[in-house]
Order: sequence, then C-alpha cells, then structure tokens
Amino acid sequence: MSETTRPRPRILLADDDRALVETLADGLADLGYDVQGTGSGVEAERWLEEGDFDALVTDLRMPDVDGLGLLAASQRLSRERPVIVMTAYSAVDTAVESIRRGAYHYLTKPFKVAELGLFLGRALAEARLQREARTLRQTLGESSPLARIVGRQGGLSEVSTLVSRVASADVPVLVQGETGTGKGLVVRALHFEGGRGNAPLVTVNCAALPEALLESELFGHVRGAFTGASANRRGLLEEATGGTLFLDEIGELALPLQAKLLHVLEHGVVRAVGANRETPITVRFVAATHRDLKAEVAAGRFREDLLFRLDVITIEVPPLRQRTSDLPELVAHFLDESRTKHPGAIARRFSPAAMEKLRTYSWPGNVRELSHLIERAVLLVEKEEIDTGDLPPAISTAAEPGYAFGGPVVSLAEMDRRYAAWALDQLGGRRMLTAETLDIDRKTLAKLLG
Repeated sequence: MSETTRPRPRILLADDDRALVETLADGLADLGYDVQGTGSGVEAERWLEEGDFDALVTDLRMPDVDGLGLLAASQRLSRERPVIVMTAYSAVDTAVESIRRGAYHYLTKPFKVAELGLFLGRALAEARLQREARTLRQTLGESSPLARIVGRQGGLSEVSTLVSRVASADVPVLVQGETGTGKGLVVRALHFEGGRGNAPLVTVNCAALPEALLESELFGHVRGAFTGASANRRGLLEEATGGTLFLDEIGELALPLQAKLLHVLEHGVVRAVGANRETPITVRFVAATHRDLKAEVAAGRFREDLLFRLDVITIEVPPLRQRTSDLPELVAHFLDESRTKHPGAIARRFSPAAMEKLRTYSWPGNVRELSHLIERAVLLVEKEEIDTGDLPPAISTAAEPGYAFGGPVVSLAEMDRRYAAWALDQLGGRRMLTAETLDIDRKTLAKLLG
C-alpha cells in the first residue's frame, strides 16, 4: 500500500479538559492522525469497546473513569494497543505506576503536540513490529522467548505478566533474583517481545572484566587513549543503539563507572575514553543482579541515584525452591530439550521416587542446576527411567525435610495466621506473590492476616 493510500492511524484521546482535547486533536490531525476526542472517561471506555483504535492517549486524573481504568480496559481488549498517559507534575508517581501496568510512555503537562506525535509514532511502529514478529514466529513454528519461561507458580506468572506489559515501554528494567533463576531468559523476553528482535541485544557481564577494561568495552576508546589503543573502537553502548543493553551483575560495577553510566542514562550520550565529544545513543537498558542493591547503597558500594534511574520497573525472579509445584513441567521441558540435543539418548522419564527427591531438594543452583542435572542424566543413564540412584549424591541421599515445633500450643487458625504473616514478611510484603505462593486467593490471605 502506498503512503498516499495508507489509512491514517486512529487515536482515542481522553481528557476532562475539553480545550486541551481540541488543541491536541487539531495538532495530531495536522500530523496525519485520525483523532476521536472525549472529555469523559466513561465515554472513552465505551469508544474502546465499540471502536477500532490504534492507540489511546489519556489523562490520568478524570472524575469518572480515570486513566488507569482506561489503561486496564484497553489492555483487556487489545494487549498490543499502545497507551500514552498525560499527567500533571504532582502525579508523576501515578504515572510511573501506569508504566508498571503496561503504558507505553507518560508525558508531563505542559508538553508540545510534536512531542506527543513523536511518541505516538514510536509506539505505533513498535506495535507493528510486535505483530510482524508474532506472525513470523507463527509462520516459522517458533515459540516466543516469553513462552520459554516455564511454570506459573511461586510468583512466576507475575513475572510473565509484567514482562508482557513493559516489554514495549522505553524505560529501564531491573531484574533481580538468585543465581541460576533464569534472569537472562527474562531479559531475552523483554528484548524480543518489545519489538526489538531485529536490533542488537548486547550483554555485558560487569563481574567478568577489570574496571579499566570494562570502561573501554562499554564506552569505547579513541586511538592513543592508552597504551595499546592503536585504533578507534566503538563501545558496547554504541553497538547496542536501537536495541537493548543488558548489564548483567550490575552490583559489581565500580563506583567511577557507575557515575559514567548514570550520565548516559540521564543524557542519552556516550563519550569514548580519550574522546573530546559525545555521541548520542538510543538504548533500552536492562540490568540484573543477585545482590540487594538497597543494602549495597546503604554500605556505600552502589550509587543511590543510579539505583533510582535503573529501578523504574523491577522484576523479581523467584528461586526454584519457592515453586517446586512447577517441577513436573520444568522436568518435562528440560527432558525434551536434552533428548533433542542428544537424539541417541535412552532415558525418557524420571521415576516417581526420583521426582519426589527432586521435589524435596533445596535447589541452591535453581533452574540452571536442574537443567544441568537433567542433561547429565539423559547422557549417562542407559535405561528409560531415571531412578534415585542415578541422581547426584547431594540429592539422592538428602534426608526428608524435618519439622521442629516450639513454643505454646495454639489453635490451627492462629497457626495459619502466623504462617501467613511470616510468608508475607519473607516475600517482601508482596501480597499477590504471597497469595500465589500459598496457593490461596488474595481475599483469603487478607482474612488470614486479620
């Protein structure tokens, strides 16, 4: 279809300031958009139900249905439709919450129509890329990276939901979790689900290189900047332009480099070692760590301002011991992978006794340890069923977990209340995750907590 016959993108615009609606509608029309404006959240919700809109632009604070309500309604009807929220400066915290819930971007009033048009163009382009990528995966019979996040218990469904909501948002993401939980898989899902599949995904392990070498790797250098710098070299920040830069183990980054990275995040420019000028870049930043960065800030080992910049969206990947009910699905997944990788293997399944040993093991190495165990068994076991004797001694000889009781005898109701409160504390006060881990709904949890 030629540019002259391509349909104009349809935009639904909602704000209870009717003068602003008219001004933005006229300006967007001049930029090539077909705008339906309304001053009522209720009317906007009805339009979403009845109309076929490419994007929603909504004010956050409206007297009937507010912006968060319209965001939820839009996502219910179309997960891929981008939503841009408008807000006053005093409501920025709510605007950040809208990003957590899946909004593409927020604009603080006052802003120029051209700025809104710029973000609309980006949002619609990324939504189109997502649709094309999904269609291509379906045509090629490939699963999405998000589909490779196996399991739904212990908070993992919350991880998948959050990834799908924020993948297209142009904001930094901090992925936290123990070693081996699958943080790298979450990062790949964020990159590919966000429509950046054709752009670079560049990974930097901040713990693997000494400070001087890491600075050159990240920022690049010019010829003569230091001994051995015989030619100009682009850094990984520039290499990732248009795509995603994954800073793995960012808690290990030295303080001087933290300061330089903060400058990049704030200004969108990078200066190579020894260079006199800065180069603009457009990069989605994703960082991961197994450390408690707030504790690192308190200890003076991590910059608080950098943590604020990185911690717009935080995704907590739960350890395997918190979701052992996912083990059958995980075991089946890794068995299929290993048998595909080693087609001559004989082993096909685990015995019930071996599965019980897997269930009661503490999994200090998390999902990575499980995948390595299964590949080892598939390679070495010369029978169809993997039994307890085929497992590593740390698992096969582990004793059943014991139970110790102390203190006064209390009622079962009081025991349930204490356990629910303990679980909530262990999971950082996150009620949704606690309810999911305890396999109860949030109302039941609230009743238990009194």
